[in-house]
Parts: sequence; C-alpha cells; structure tokens
Amino acid sequence: MSKVVVGADDAIEKLLLSLIVGGHVLLEGVPGVAKTTLAKVFAHVLGIEFHRVQFTPDLLPSDVTGTYILDRKTNDFVLRQGPIFCQLLLADEINRAPAKTQSSLLEAMQELQVTVEGTTLPLPRPFMVLATQNPVEQEGVYRLPEAQLDRFLVRIEMDYPSRQTEIDILKLHGGLTGTTEEPSSDGRETGGVGAHMPDPVCSAERILEIRSLLPHVYTEPGLVEYVVDLSRVSRSHPDLYLGASPRASLFLLQAARARALLDARHYATHEDVRKIAPAVLGHRLILKPEAEVEGKSTADVIGSLFNQVPVLRS
Repeated sequence: MSKVVVGADDAIEKLLLSLIVGGHVLLEGVPGVAKTTLAKVFAHVLGIEFHRVQFTPDLLPSDVTGTYILDRKTNDFVLRQGPIFCQLLLADEINRAPAKTQSSLLEAMQELQVTVEGTTLPLPRPFMVLATQNPVEQEGVYRLPEAQLDRFLVRIEMDYPSRQTEIDILKLHGGLTGTTEEPSSDGRETGGVGAHMPDPVCSAERILEIRSLLPHVYTEPGLVEYVVDLSRVSRSHPDLYLGASPRASLFLLQAARARALLDARHYATHEDVRKIAPAVLGHRLILKPEAEVEGKSTADVIGSLFNQVPVLRS
C-alpha cells in the first residue's frame, strides 16, 4: 500500500489493526491528503468487495441500505440492495449528510446486519466501514453524534505530508519517474493511482482466518485492569465532559492485542495499549468548554491519564 499512498505507514497500520479486530475507522483530514485513495487501495490489496457512497445533504437512508421495488415481470416487490452490502464500505464525507442518513449505518456497524422495511439481512464477512470527514469545514456539515463516534474503533488523523514525502508523491503520480509513460491500451493515462495499483495479496477467507487468531493473544490480568482503570479515570477527569465508555475499554484491549499480532507476538503489553490509546480514545473523549478555552486537547488529557494510572504487573 505504501507504494501507492506515500508516507501513510501509520495510517495503514491502524487500518490493519481495525481489520483484525473487526472494527470501523474514521479517517479525518483536509481535502487532498489521499483519504479516499487510501481506502480504495486498502480494499484492492485485500481482494475484497468495495463500494463507495458519497454522502450529501439530500442522501436518504434507503440510498445506503436499499429498498423494495416492484418487479413488473413477477408483479411482486423485490429488494434492491444498497451499497452497504459489501465487505468494505467507504462513507465519503460522512458529515455532509444529516443525522437521519448517518444513522443508517448504526445497525450495520454494531450488529453486522441491515433491516430494510422490516426484513433483517446479514452483511458479508468481513464487513468494515471506512468513513471520511473534513474537520475544517463548518458550513453544510452535520457533526457526528457521540453514539456514532463510539462505534468507530479508531480515528486516523491524516495531516499534510512532509516536504520530501510530497516530492515523492509528485514523482510517483505526476509521471516524473524519468521515463516517458505511454498511454494504456484503453486510452487512459498511466500517471494516476490505477497505474501503480499493486496486486491483491489477501482474501476474505484469509482475513477471517487471521482474525480467529486474536483470542489466542495472551493478555495478563494486570493489563486488563490497566485498560479499565484508564477508562474509569477518564470519566472523572476534571477537563472532560464525557469519558471513555465500556465499549472503548473493550476496543482498546482488542486493538492492543491486534498490535501484538501484527508484531508477530503472542502476548500484548502495556506499551501496545499506550501506542494505540490516542487513536482509540481521542474521538470519544469530549473536553469541557473551559478546558478548550485554556488550549487543552484530548491528546493532553490522554497523556495525563497515563500519568495517573500506574502500570500493574501480575
């Protein structure tokens, strides 16, 4: 993936963590930092079914989940499945749609099923939602409610690349490799993302097989207590209006175990928790207005949580 999306190694690792846990990802960044490209390449490399929905103010829930239509041949109503029936759904600019449409994803993200006009249908496995949003825009957007934010395993913040990384991007996707690129046989130019797309290296079956290894990652009792204590301290933190939920505790523990699995270890450590905690907790913690006025951030609060909660050893 890094051969196509240059300089996004940290984001790629968090995507893999979420895939192993079976969670969903919120990609946050200004326009033009390759959020959509990252999702497309991720699905292509995994070899799974990918659909994209562009969220807009006039998008309806049925545009996402599907609806029943009249089949004139049989004179009966048949289900036209929406784009949510896939293995990786890209909800592009999710905060541009109102809450009614955003809520069409809640059942799918939590229970891996969709109810259309009273009929409940299972979603393919694995199923994952990648949602993108622009944190800078203030007009024509709808803030994601806390209940929906809590369903995302991690939030990945994609910032502007470094100077050298941006030079590498231009060389790769701007046709500046030092050779003259010929047009492809179908008439399209070869300087875009498609020309550099790597071959798939995985499959849905292999993903589920890797996911089945997660329960076998050893977690000592002291690490479980450490995760719980981090969440409990956040709920009474003086700078926070809303702390971490029990779902956040579970996600944090599972993400730490997935990080160990990606690192070829059969055990999770406190360091795994500390490394992944900002991505898991950052979008769940809500600062009090007075803390924001003082210039504090959720990253500052998470750092203070680490200072307050001692590392417990079994």
